[in-house]
Amino acid sequence: MNAQAPRRPSKPYRRPKKDPVRLLAFEALRAVDERAAYANLVLPPLLKKARENSGFEARDAALATELVYGTLRRQGTYDAIISACIDRPLREVDPPVLDVLALGAHQLLGTRIPTHAAVSASVELARVVLGDGRAKFVNAVLRKISRDDLDTWLQRVAPPYDEDAEDHLAVVHSHPRWVVSALWDALGGGRAGIEDLLEADNERPEVTLVARPGRSTAEELLDVLGEDSGLPGRWSPYAVRLTEGGEPGALDAVREGRAGVQDEGSQLVAIALANAPLEGSDTRWLDGCAGPGGKAALLAALAAGRGAALLAAEKQPHRARLVARALAGNPGPYQVIAADGTRPPWVPGSFDRVLVDVPCTGLGALRRRPEARWRRRPEDLEGFAPLQRGLLREAFHAVRVGGVVGYATCSPHPAETKAVVQDVLKGRGGPAVEAEWVDARPLMPGVPALGDGPDVQLWPHLHGTDAMYLALLRRTA
Repeated sequence: MNAQAPRRPSKPYRRPKKDPVRLLAFEALRAVDERAAYANLVLPPLLKKARENSGFEARDAALATELVYGTLRRQGTYDAIISACIDRPLREVDPPVLDVLALGAHQLLGTRIPTHAAVSASVELARVVLGDGRAKFVNAVLRKISRDDLDTWLQRVAPPYDEDAEDHLAVVHSHPRWVVSALWDALGGGRAGIEDLLEADNERPEVTLVARPGRSTAEELLDVLGEDSGLPGRWSPYAVRLTEGGEPGALDAVREGRAGVQDEGSQLVAIALANAPLEGSDTRWLDGCAGPGGKAALLAALAAGRGAALLAAEKQPHRARLVARALAGNPGPYQVIAADGTRPPWVPGSFDRVLVDVPCTGLGALRRRPEARWRRRPEDLEGFAPLQRGLLREAFHAVRVGGVVGYATCSPHPAETKAVVQDVLKGRGGPAVEAEWVDARPLMPGVPALGDGPDVQLWPHLHGTDAMYLALLRRTA
């Protein structure tokens, strides 16, 4: 009888190391998934709490931000790669496990974090939030992913372009197939243009400030920021672009409401409406969908410079409070009310200029809200259409004959842009409206590639802005 071999002493249990940066990123991703939250709303309070309680430094906040937004932007690509590394359908993997895997995949394929550090940090995170058993699964999958770089993986998991162009672009550029199709239809042209647009959607957008006229200037903001932290806007005379070192909250002008954070495309929409040619009175302006208040604040400042008054209306009371906060301190007369633009309380024909920046799918701001691309569905277009037509129709009722209406939306989808305007003008779904187009292109001087007009479509890859749409129309009867 053989003697029993001596049993090897078991390794002592080691507590997993808690990494506050990756724990915060995981917490943000869970909030996005479980509560349908938006990262741009979830992340700031998490970072603030971490700075106060965990001694977060600027580089920690930068890494956490990159992990969250990078993972969300590339979610479709990483899902395809993870799916190729497991022996079950992706839908059968628990969402928290997928979040840890996606965070790890982004560190391996989308950052310069060394491979061993990306794998070990992700496994430690899994041990903390999932337990040792599922951490072994995470370790096995990430080690498979780490064997190849992103380009090699894409060649493996994306169908060839010549066989299925839309599915190829969807996997390579991490957009749902229907969104790729919709954006391609809106953009027109060949492969280069759509690839440029999809790539722009996956880039980190610049933070852009607006200097509110009569209260601050772009020159003032640039002087305070200095050459290392601020650059002039490309198109708007009130815009300042922040570089990597720029921090909006550090500026007195922002804290005091004399300036704010606002995409340059949004600024151009407000400026174009304010500068549209008008005969007769020009004393009463309306922002009929004012929340959260960026365009309303700029319009109020522009109106004040001409002795005009702005009425800012927002249906949701909590968003109306955001509008009031954005307009606080404006030197000219203004009023903020909670009101439904489809059932307005104001007297018809009482405004000279009206803006309706209508609720939409947000397909034009996917670089800022990357999670929106995974939440939206094609049927959402039909859901928004009646509201968009109703708001535009009531905008024409609100403006006087000879006055100008601006219809804006942060979506380039034809069903939310030109089709809505044409439906209202032709009386589809309601009485026809008597109006004529105003060419918006001359009202954005210096901005190239604005299309054939008279309406305007901005693009991230062409203009560095969100994909804002603007149609200007003058009521004729």
